[in-house]
Amino acid sequence: MPTISVAMIVKNEAQDLAQCLETVKDWVNEIVILDSGSTDNTKEIALNYHAKFYENSDWQGFGKQRQLAQQYVTGDYVLWLDADERVSDELRRSIQSAVEKNQENTVYQIPRLSEVFGRKIYHSGWYPDYVVRLYKTEFARYGDELVHERVHYPAHATVIKLTGDLYHYTYKDIHHYLVKSASYAKAWATQKANAGKTATLFDGVTHGLGCFIKMYLLKAGFLDGKQGFLLAILSAHSTFVKYADLWVRTKNK
Repeated sequence: MPTISVAMIVKNEAQDLAQCLETVKDWVNEIVILDSGSTDNTKEIALNYHAKFYENSDWQGFGKQRQLAQQYVTGDYVLWLDADERVSDELRRSIQSAVEKNQENTVYQIPRLSEVFGRKIYHSGWYPDYVVRLYKTEFARYGDELVHERVHYPAHATVIKLTGDLYHYTYKDIHHYLVKSASYAKAWATQKANAGKTATLFDGVTHGLGCFIKMYLLKAGFLDGKQGFLLAILSAHSTFVKYADLWVRTKNK
């Protein structure tokens, strides 16, 4: 049976980390955690689960931090998790089956089910939120993206969708959402500005409005109740902010 390593990048995840690790501790071969400067007891929790714990505070973006974390992985397969995620029993079985088959040139997508403000979101374009999170360690890796990083793999790779949900407990409250979305907007604007991109405030308005229409109407966010409406409003706001940030940075160009 090929070995499986869980890999994570974290910072101040004490409120979530133990619950995440509880869902993998009994069936993976290794847990690798790369911390970017926690000031809570994240490290102590990680060590309680016998994780291999490393630190790197020279933050160069999500993509490069994941690249560094993967360098510490020794398992045949790497399974990427965030601290606010939990592996369901069905997903565990699906992962173990895939690893046992050990197919060549393959990456695996995992369906993610998010809970926002106390409600699981089955619409709004959020489910199933397939993400590539499992692959042979030597076959693929994350790119250099500052934010919204993604796994890069050869064009000839086979992409297989696994079954069973990865539960995602995102956004604990409005403050958490605003802080998190602001950091993403900043990284997005930085990435675009570094690539020579520009934007107008009108771009922000049209993209923000388009985001709301897509999520709430076209993707049936109204079926997610009040949380669906709130999520569409907040997502539209976040979309506007990232374009506004890019405009402020580049308005004199």
